[in-house]
Amino acid sequence: MTSNIVRHLIIPDTQQKPGVGSNHLRWLGQYIVDQRPSVIIHLGDHYDLPSLSSYDKGTVRAEGKRLDKDIEAGKAAMNVLQGPLEAVRKVYKPRKVFLLGNHEHRLKRHVDANPELIGTVSYKTFGLEAMGWEVHDFLKPVVIDGITYVHYVADPMTGRPYTGKANNVLVKAGKSFVMGHRQGLDVATRTILGGQMQIGIIAGSFYSHKEYYKGYQGNNHWRGIIVLNNVKSGYGDVMPVSLGYLKRKYG
Repeated sequence: MTSNIVRHLIIPDTQQKPGVGSNHLRWLGQYIVDQRPSVIIHLGDHYDLPSLSSYDKGTVRAEGKRLDKDIEAGKAAMNVLQGPLEAVRKVYKPRKVFLLGNHEHRLKRHVDANPELIGTVSYKTFGLEAMGWEVHDFLKPVVIDGITYVHYVADPMTGRPYTGKANNVLVKAGKSFVMGHRQGLDVATRTILGGQMQIGIIAGSFYSHKEYYKGYQGNNHWRGIIVLNNVKSGYGDVMPVSLGYLKRKYG
């Protein structure tokens, strides 16, 4: 890769938990080593934490779930991703940015509701910093080369994620953004006064399993990562890379 070309590699929600596969993370690690992006951005929701799900509480789905097992599964999966990078860490040192998602935020909400746990578990329990990730709080926007990265773009009046297509969110945000949270892939571009290009990307699914709450028809969405090439002043050339492609190349 030419040294003056800025390349961002974006990892949508990985939602790791006990009983789901992580081979796709090994494929991704190998792809990262081949492509050598300048920056790797994980959009959050890596630690799924089903044991803390308010939606499952009091249902049969909550039976047998344990927080320590959830965290252990997330760490193991992250180590799978990191494996190929560790092999070249002396010659390749990208910036790695992790944006905590609403699933990781379940841990903070749980501790807030049970203050006797303060000092025993926290975001530090995930071990991300020890793995070389720069960790940012839930919904804190992080601007990199003019592009705003955040788990989701929130309506400032309600705190809830904007709805609608990526173009709708781009207009409301008023600046280039990339967010996860919502499954599938939706990309929008526009040119503002003066000729500056802006981009909006919604991509919230990079996992191989099916989610029960999506039902029979809702699990057929796009899954993959996004590469932005030639990133400069809030814009980059978009290259989606599907999970299917990674499997064919590295599986």
